[in-house]
Amino acid sequence: MRLFFDSSVLLAAAGSTSGASRLLITSAKREGWSLLSSLYCVREVEHNLPKLGSKATTDWNRLIKPKLTVVSTHLILDRPLIYRAVKDRPVVITALSLKADTLLTLDRDDFHDLLGSSVYGLPIRTPGEFLKGLNR
Repeated sequence: MRLFFDSSVLLAAAGSTSGASRLLITSAKREGWSLLSSLYCVREVEHNLPKLGSKATTDWNRLIKPKLTVVSTHLILDRPLIYRAVKDRPVVITALSLKADTLLTLDRDDFHDLLGSSVYGLPIRTPGEFLKGLNR
């Protein structure tokens, strides 16, 4: 399964040793998941990491970033994408171009109308919603 991580999930995983975001990172190898993100998201994470403290930066560099496949940000899509949150369009477009199975985000402000639904067949979920869906 190919999981695309928005920067909000990556920051949550770095900033907290508990919670669904970190659990996804630590379970990936055992579950056979590919963890994907974009350079766009990674740059946002690295810009905001200092706000979370030195442990978050250490966890990011040692535990999280090495498990990610980071790709360049795709800004071209072969179909229209009408989505009001301009800053998050590259996230959706890159996840679609990678043929991710799910886009994971905690950004309820920008993704509120898409959480629990999908864009061109790409489910958009919070980490908790994703994990609950696996248990069904």
